Amino acid sequence: MRKKPYTSAVKLSLFAITWPIFIESALQMLMRTSDTFMLSRLSDSAVAAVGVANQLIMFTILIFNVVSLGSSVVIMQYLGARKTDEIGQMAATGIALNFIFGLLMSLMITIFSGPLLRIFGLETELLKQAQTFLYIAGGALFIQALLIAVIAIIQAHGYTKFTMFVTIGMNALNILGNYVFIYGAWGFPQLGITGVAIATAFSQLAALIMNLIVLTKVVHVRMKWKQLFHFRRDHVGKMLKVGLPSSAVTMSYSINQLVTTAIIATLGAEMLAAKIYTSNIQFMVTILVISIGKGMQIMVGHLVGAGELENAYTQVFRNLRRSMIITLSAVAIIFVFRVPLLHLFTGNSAIVSIGATLLLMSFLLEPGRNCNVIIEKSLQAAGDARFAMLTSIIVTWSFSVPLTYWLGIHMDYGMVGIWAAFIVDEWLRGIILCWRWKSKIWERKSLVSSKQKVTV
Repeated sequence: MRKKPYTSAVKLSLFAITWPIFIESALQMLMRTSDTFMLSRLSDSAVAAVGVANQLIMFTILIFNVVSLGSSVVIMQYLGARKTDEIGQMAATGIALNFIFGLLMSLMITIFSGPLLRIFGLETELLKQAQTFLYIAGGALFIQALLIAVIAIIQAHGYTKFTMFVTIGMNALNILGNYVFIYGAWGFPQLGITGVAIATAFSQLAALIMNLIVLTKVVHVRMKWKQLFHFRRDHVGKMLKVGLPSSAVTMSYSINQLVTTAIIATLGAEMLAAKIYTSNIQFMVTILVISIGKGMQIMVGHLVGAGELENAYTQVFRNLRRSMIITLSAVAIIFVFRVPLLHLFTGNSAIVSIGATLLLMSFLLEPGRNCNVIIEKSLQAAGDARFAMLTSIIVTWSFSVPLTYWLGIHMDYGMVGIWAAFIVDEWLRGIILCWRWKSKIWERKSLVSSKQKVTV
């Protein structure tokens, strides 16, 4: 029988899906920045302590993303295939698994907070402050695990605007809590780092409650209590098939950033500062690219699930071109104002000069990053996450990291050489992934078999 033309409960416009993700991602960055800014009024040691503690917390988020990424992609494809009768069970499985991981991480972070923090060689006073923060914010990690899982499920349905509004409220509540507890406003006690941790945990709890309301009342995902304790092996297997490779890419990137920073540090404080300031200025462009990639991932997941493979194929290349135009326009704006922007961070003319050169090189870097991110996300959405993982890890560690050292240190090209290595890395991975997408091998990787798709 002839298949019914693909329709969705939401209008899958890339712009409509992407701009809320961009705002939400920027707000997530703002939440950490506001904590740092408000704590800086307390003391530099408080900023340092919370910064180190957050390094451990950010690592746990990689673990939470294993299930949330996997469950969101599986749900996208099932929605596209109109197999909505299994969505409730899959959502319950994703939430329950992340809750278990969250509880384990909460216990580990609180019980082993001392030994974990000593790895960073903190002084006694800093260690005590960081440990205080971890007891509360780390102990509440199960809340963050649940929040990540619920947001992923909502966004898989295309309701990105709702999670954005909740994130706005979470940020406002967090800033208000910081103000109250840091400055002792309205008769509240001045709790310093303890207060910041309480504000963080409470704002995340409020966001979790609001997102659960959105999930059940707006998205209409129906879950039963017994589903939270009954995992279907095939659902878990599909989630891990996408989630594990996708999270491995993120973890590899994070470790790569640490290694690269260590290489740059050997060039001296000025070079390291130039890298940090330039990366901060570029960060909004990076968020823009990642947001477009996530939006594309949602579209591709729905289209692949619906069997609209040719549509998915053409949509990726069409929107890749649009993304390049948008991000290059953003890079051009940043380049025009590069000197004033760099002067916001430093008055050192040498650092400003290096930073300006690196921002000029972004005209070559960002198109490669666009190709890399958007097609990587699309392959993950199609169920071909393993190839994207292997490409990223093999290219990064067998080619890009050695090239970074060779150009930057051995050939003595400094930051320009290192940035050139970044450009080659992004383009090489992007070209390989582009070849994979053009090959259409991903069409055989769908997580929903043809027998499972509803036809009329």
